[in-house]
Amino acid sequence: MAIKGCYRSATFDDNKVEMTLEEFKKWLKRFDEDKDGRISQQELQNAMRTSGVWFSGFKSKDGLKSADKNHNGFIDDNELNNLKEFVLKHLGVRIVTYF
Repeated sequence: MAIKGCYRSATFDDNKVEMTLEEFKKWLKRFDEDKDGRISQQELQNAMRTSGVWFSGFKSKDGLKSADKNHNGFIDDNELNNLKEFVLKHLGVRIVTYF
């Protein structure tokens, strides 16, 4: 999976990659093709495809729906936190908070 090894992520016993929300944002922003600071369904699909996710078109639609709380068709910085469960299930990434 392409997301492994990026930044300082580590893989643990359950084969899930752990990264902070900031690390995940950095990774996801690489797919912000129009550099508008928001992630569209197509950009999320591209991120998922590079990570080896099957049926990325269908699943990216679900991801957008789960995160896009203001229903504008994009995921902005304020909504990225809403992707936690989705990325754990579909990208094998656990977003963690360190205190």
